Amino acid sequence: MGRKPPAAGMAAPKAVPKATTIRLKAELITGLTLLQHILKKPMNRMINEAVRLYVERQSVQVETDLKDVLERIKAYRRSDPSYKKLWDEFVDAEARYGKDDPVEGRIKNAGPVQARVREILGR
Repeated sequence: MGRKPPAAGMAAPKAVPKATTIRLKAELITGLTLLQHILKKPMNRMINEAVRLYVERQSVQVETDLKDVLERIKAYRRSDPSYKKLWDEFVDAEARYGKDDPVEGRIKNAGPVQARVREILGR
């Protein structure tokens, strides 16, 4: 069964940190060990702070990149709202390369039995 939500006025329990194995280069371990002694901070806390900052920076960058992509898509849609140019390019490509497209398959004449079945079914 699921956990009950906290009662009004009570704080929700903190998420339990998950133990994770990571591989760090030797020079990073050396630097972290030195900082640990100077700053008197646990190495785990320093790594968590560094990862948090990295995730925040990357998230901002990804968000900015996605906004740029979305704006380019919107600009394209405004320039060709009915996708006429896109459809024209698609039709031209089909006309130019469609006959040699193996996905299109090949027309095969129906055999006598299949022709008779189609005739009976009124196709």
